[in-house]
Amino acid sequence: MTSSPSVFREKLLAWAAAHPRPLPWKGVRDPYLIWLSEIILQQTRVEQGLPYFEKFAAQYPTIRQLADAPEEELFKLWEGLGYYARARNLHAAAKYVANELGGRFPDTYEGIRALKGVGDYTAAAIASFAWQLPHAVVDGNVYRVLSRVFGIGTPIDSPAGKREFAALAQTLLDPQRPDAFNQAMMDFGATHCLPRQPKCSRCPFSADCAALASDRVADLPVKSKSLVRKDRFFLYLVFKSGDSTYIRRREGKDIWQNLWEFPLIELPALPRGRAEIEACIGAFLDLAATPETWQLRGFTPPFRQTLTHQQIAAVFCEIDLLEKSQVVVNQKLANEGYQKNLFQNLKKNIALPRIIDWYLREKTVTYSLF
Repeated sequence: MTSSPSVFREKLLAWAAAHPRPLPWKGVRDPYLIWLSEIILQQTRVEQGLPYFEKFAAQYPTIRQLADAPEEELFKLWEGLGYYARARNLHAAAKYVANELGGRFPDTYEGIRALKGVGDYTAAAIASFAWQLPHAVVDGNVYRVLSRVFGIGTPIDSPAGKREFAALAQTLLDPQRPDAFNQAMMDFGATHCLPRQPKCSRCPFSADCAALASDRVADLPVKSKSLVRKDRFFLYLVFKSGDSTYIRRREGKDIWQNLWEFPLIELPALPRGRAEIEACIGAFLDLAATPETWQLRGFTPPFRQTLTHQQIAAVFCEIDLLEKSQVVVNQKLANEGYQKNLFQNLKKNIALPRIIDWYLREKTVTYSLF
């Protein structure tokens, strides 16, 4: 085991100096930009989040500009990043800082932690990087490094594990250089002490690593809970009315809140073919399929999107609305909050769930589900 916190710090910071990881927010002292980067990177790989950080920083160079941005504009800029609750929290926190704090970002851990969407890790990161306050960050990378080097088998998703790792990280933190230490810890876990195929043969802690000595590298860190995802099955109805279709904003507490979507039927399982799909459409419209009302043009194979706790399978049906049904369908959909939108504007003006964006990109319409 590493002999002391000072030795651990020395080895870690020496490794960081020899392995620089250039990122646009490194070395930045502006708490707004640091906060922006941390929120974007929550549950997101750096490679995916980087272009979003650059877009947001260019579009909204100050927190006041972000606070004043129309929600639809912000959501469109966020499109494709997922976890849209982060975007809502980002906007709410920006408005709070701009309007309630006079535009001055909090300069204490407690003040930062009180912002909407900011947890312990994010607050520690901002406090240390912006203000050089001595708060250790503990994220997935840090859990992995500490559990292996110190041979800790306490589950990281348990209350006891969270307390144990937080206390250890705080003990190891360099109080004189908390920003450099925290960044080095995250970089080391992200690029060296990897989940799979860690670079143990070139590790500065190889002589001290408890997991390496006991051949437990692949077993650490430990999680007590396995993630269970709920399967959901969506049938999207893409009505064709000239150059337009029907969409509405998704509300409530479900996934994709405030994003736009086509009329939706949620089913207990994927439909098994054309007849079943036509029955679903007829029931939704309360109109039989006749030569004068509507016709099913085609439908896609299932598009699948994996969320943290859900697995979505969606089939998109393209339906021609014929002249006899136009007035009835227009009224029905308008009563349910749907509005007409030109197909050519769908990707320009509104934020869509990723699974709908995939459909619009591919437009793979067939008559076979499998």
